[in-house]
Amino acid sequence: MNEARSGAGTSAPTVLRMILGRRLQDMRNSAGVTLEDAARALRVTPLTIRRLEKAEVGLKILYVEKLLQTYGAGPQEIDEFVGLAERANEPGWWHVYRDVVPTWFTAYVSLETGAKVLRTYEPHYVTGLLQTRGYARATLAGGFPNDSAEDLERRVDLRLRRQSLLDRPDAPTLWVVMEEAVLHRVVGGPEVMREQIDRLLEASELEHVSLDVVPFSAGAHVGACAPFTYFRFEEPELPDVVYSEILSAAVYLDQRSDVVAHLEAHNRMSLMTSSADSKALLNRMRKEYS
Repeated sequence: MNEARSGAGTSAPTVLRMILGRRLQDMRNSAGVTLEDAARALRVTPLTIRRLEKAEVGLKILYVEKLLQTYGAGPQEIDEFVGLAERANEPGWWHVYRDVVPTWFTAYVSLETGAKVLRTYEPHYVTGLLQTRGYARATLAGGFPNDSAEDLERRVDLRLRRQSLLDRPDAPTLWVVMEEAVLHRVVGGPEVMREQIDRLLEASELEHVSLDVVPFSAGAHVGACAPFTYFRFEEPELPDVVYSEILSAAVYLDQRSDVVAHLEAHNRMSLMTSSADSKALLNRMRKEYS
């Protein structure tokens, strides 16, 4: 993936497709087959092989079978790989929302769904995985002021549906660092804010959720920048990935230096407060909205 800015025309791979792409690359390297040799076997360009390995295109089954044969795979291994490739080519559950979700964000949903650890930094709003319906609706209405009522509700439904991953038996670990400013930004009115803070307090009691609120008193710090999300996966084929968003596009990073910089920033910010102090701040702010 490396450093890539995704725009409206970029295909968003599922996590399984990314895994299989990495496996194809590993198998090619283990077999001592160059990109050029693999390309000749398919009568395509080396760029096509590279795009398959990077999950930038769908896994054409005929291509996959021919490549696996070229790499010396046996019939059973080929059958198992092809079965996985067919699954990987199926659209994710979020595909039904493609009319209201930017293509560059569907990659995020795929990463979020497949991650084992998520660490987020939020300077402006509550992270989407912990938003209430009222807060989500108010936030999205502000971000998409020209939406019809129907489109807005579909965006809200997608955001809330994403939250179901926290209820799974194999739920990922979620570690949120957010600025105190988030709690002072009145989104949807006092009642909505009260409900939202209650949700944060409830979530902070979950074993797999950590919530740190960086107070104003922390002053300037290394992470005071754009929001970002760090993903770690159980599968060894997938590198850690960092996502950062701007107004009309997103950047996905998996270069080690970039990932480490964001991870260290997250660690530093989490040390600026404690769980007890964060809960105390949440409770104080809840009273202000009563």
